[in-house]
Amino acid sequence: MSDKDTKEKGKKKKTAAKDDIAAAEPTLDAPDAPANKAETPAKDADSPDEAVGVAPATPAPPAATASGPQIGIQSQYVKDLSFENPGAPGSLVGSTEPPDIQVNVEVQARALQAESYEVSLHITASGKNGQTTLFMLDLTYGAVCKVVGVPKDSLRPVLLVECPRLLFPFARRVLSDATRDGGFPPLMLNPIDFLSLYRQQQQQQSKAATSDKPAADA
Repeated sequence: MSDKDTKEKGKKKKTAAKDDIAAAEPTLDAPDAPANKAETPAKDADSPDEAVGVAPATPAPPAATASGPQIGIQSQYVKDLSFENPGAPGSLVGSTEPPDIQVNVEVQARALQAESYEVSLHITASGKNGQTTLFMLDLTYGAVCKVVGVPKDSLRPVLLVECPRLLFPFARRVLSDATRDGGFPPLMLNPIDFLSLYRQQQQQQSKAATSDKPAADA
């Protein structure tokens, strides 16, 4: 055998050995070996997803927990508005003394249908200069309020305290516009403590109920 044939056989053996090594090396497309799969712990079905960019699944809270007491205004409106300027145009002449302003506020509520109630703010205001009446204003501002999830014993305070607080800024604006359109400086009411007003109404009703009760026999 010649040296040339011997060299060619040696090259073929080396090439075959490289092919065997290449076949044994894993590639990116090759599946993991069974031994590697056994070493990877099985993923618990309840465990959160750890993939990048995927937020862990959060169970939705029960409906009873998610919902709580809710107060909303479905509609609001001017139910009645009256403005009288009996002394015009003489009452519009500037005076050195500020007018005496008297304001009275009442809150009323009545049921409409399931969880819906009409709440009304009745506000009367008058301005006088001595014995002369400058203006008289009467406003009833109402709204349909939706009250959900409020216990029955707390419903009345919500209707007579919380709902009027929501309505007052709008009623205040109507009063301001009415007096301004009547030729007087805008009447800007101070914020009203509806909780104190509610307590006063409760005391008055309690006194009226006590006075109407017949006296006990001696």
